[in-house]
Amino acid sequence: MAWQEVARVDEIREGAAKVVSVNGEDVAVFLVDGQYHAIANTCPHKGGPLGDGVLDGCVVTCPWHGWKFDVTTGVSAVVKSVSVPKYNVKVEGDKVWVEA
Repeated sequence: MAWQEVARVDEIREGAAKVVSVNGEDVAVFLVDGQYHAIANTCPHKGGPLGDGVLDGCVVTCPWHGWKFDVTTGVSAVVKSVSVPKYNVKVEGDKVWVEA
């Protein structure tokens, strides 16, 4: 696993996401309560783009069919046995890094 710089801190707004590419995979990086979180951008249901979903607190809703995931854990907010990959995130200076 290696760290990859994905954004500047000012590129991700509170309560929003930025979709980035990490090792060829689309990853959605969210800013929630001042903390950065990263999950796979692809919903396991039908492949919807989670980074385009509505974020309510720490739960993002897939824009295609309404599946919900906690961006802090990657676990479904409804069916706990369903999840998306979660990635470690760190901030150094004004840069956001994702480990993958």
